[in-house]
Amino acid sequence: MDSEKITINMSVVDLGKVDLMVDEGFYSNRTDFIRTAIRNQLDRHDDDVRQSASRRASAVGVVRYNRKELKDVRAAGQRLRIAVVGMLILADDVSPELALETIESIQVSGVFRAGQAVKDALGERIG
Repeated sequence: MDSEKITINMSVVDLGKVDLMVDEGFYSNRTDFIRTAIRNQLDRHDDDVRQSASRRASAVGVVRYNRKELKDVRAAGQRLRIAVVGMLILADDVSPELALETIESIQVSGVFRAGQAVKDALGERIG
């Protein structure tokens, strides 16, 4: 599974507590502690996330579209309203023109990966 690097700011006291937990062997390093804390909070709020995603008609996980899939959408005379909690990937073989013809809107809570030209073309459709 892909991961994204993030940066957080913590108080020096909280960071000291994390370092103490690492020094005592509860966690292998700061990253291990922070990932565990995040997973625990996400597990705790799993029902809330699912309900929110459902209200927004969002897919949860990794959603990927390539050129062939978008051409099939175009051939069916459809346009996509994409909503994802997790990651949306528009493959490198998707052209800006094809994206504009087939994607009506994009809403991503998480990470959106696509070529810069595709992102630029869809700019106003990304919410």
